[in-house]
Amino acid sequence: MKAIKISFTVIVILLTLLWLLADSLLPEPLTYFSFRHVFVQYSGVITMGAMSVAMLLAARPRWLEKHLDGLDKMYRLHKWLGITALVMGTAHWWFAKGTKWMVGWGWLEKPQRGPRGEETLTTVEAFFRSQRGLAETIGEWTFYAAAVLLIIALVKAVPYRFFAKTHKIMAAAFLLLVWHSLILLEYAYWKQPVGWIMALLLAAGSVSAVIILLGQTGRKSKVQGTVECFHWYPELQVMETAIKLSKGWHGHKAGQFAFVTSSKKEGAHPYTIASAWHDDSEHITFITKALGDHTRRLPDILHEGMAVQVEGPYGCFTFDDDCRQQIWVGAGIGITPFIARMKHLAKAPDGRTIHLFHPTGQYEQAAIDKLTADAQAAGISLHILASKDGRRLSADMIREEVPGWQESSVWFCGPSAFGASLRNELQAQGLPADHFHQELFEMR
Repeated sequence: MKAIKISFTVIVILLTLLWLLADSLLPEPLTYFSFRHVFVQYSGVITMGAMSVAMLLAARPRWLEKHLDGLDKMYRLHKWLGITALVMGTAHWWFAKGTKWMVGWGWLEKPQRGPRGEETLTTVEAFFRSQRGLAETIGEWTFYAAAVLLIIALVKAVPYRFFAKTHKIMAAAFLLLVWHSLILLEYAYWKQPVGWIMALLLAAGSVSAVIILLGQTGRKSKVQGTVECFHWYPELQVMETAIKLSKGWHGHKAGQFAFVTSSKKEGAHPYTIASAWHDDSEHITFITKALGDHTRRLPDILHEGMAVQVEGPYGCFTFDDDCRQQIWVGAGIGITPFIARMKHLAKAPDGRTIHLFHPTGQYEQAAIDKLTADAQAAGISLHILASKDGRRLSADMIREEVPGWQESSVWFCGPSAFGASLRNELQAQGLPADHFHQELFEMR
């Protein structure tokens, strides 16, 4: 979380400072209309800057993962930037369009313009001015569409497949807003640092938008696969699926995830990988919880021999640290990355002392038996906390069960609010902030 908080803050502050080098929110004389002019420019810079970076992140660039601590964190930053764009874009629209309405309603009196002196315009500037009316119209109607798309993305009740399809349209809306910005950004800005950084961001965002529209996102990370077998755990509402991969998969680390496409109509869904990788292996396993329409239909959709596409791996939740003792917390379906890690440690132990806590609301003995066998093979202390037994995991329980917990690292995968609560409690008792690692497995 630290990396994305810093990144978000830097993006907003950098754009603000560069804009302030070129303009001011306190023009002289300070009137509603003079403030309106500069605020429309400032809000436009923040909105399009945020959207440009969000579009870049949506293209899933692999080179950014190590800097932002994984694609799951990148998507969280993408979400924050989207909210920022929605808020600042709405303010931008209101000052631009709402002011005209208020003048028409008689609420505001538009100041009379003084006589204009003769201006000598460059060919480019003259062209930009000639396009202002069209750019304003394009910007207004695209804003309405983009606002609806952003709201759809934020409402989790909207089915994932519908969200994925509508969110792709955002790339086309972004390209229209780029044209709006190029024409209506104060022409003098292009000769200053704020213009240079905006040109870079708009270009990067445009390239990313084209990649998304052409369906080329993650193209170099995609391989074909075939469903070999699957097992449904009805009590847990969980599907375990083994897939044989074709050539091209370069391996993965335990804790990473991948996007799997079983139907072009449905699109790609992200799933944590539940198997270790070995160079002589061609298989990969996913454990999927029935949480949405698509995942609930998986038992009826999947069949042996079915062709699928796998894209990845992504993520930095890979258990890499210098601590000699680790505490793992896999809540519910959050147990998946730990299963992969246990399978890896069973063949390549690293000498660490590891405690795995698995709080679960559903209980199925067959699944618990497999988990217990994996823990024993990897030499890991397993703590099962089933709701049916009235046992709930807390920071106090971790401190009681794990000697030397303050020198341990904690790896958490599960409900984000539960993870945040554990993190705050453990850090309040002395756990170093950088010793708590949390998988933010929410793509929206």
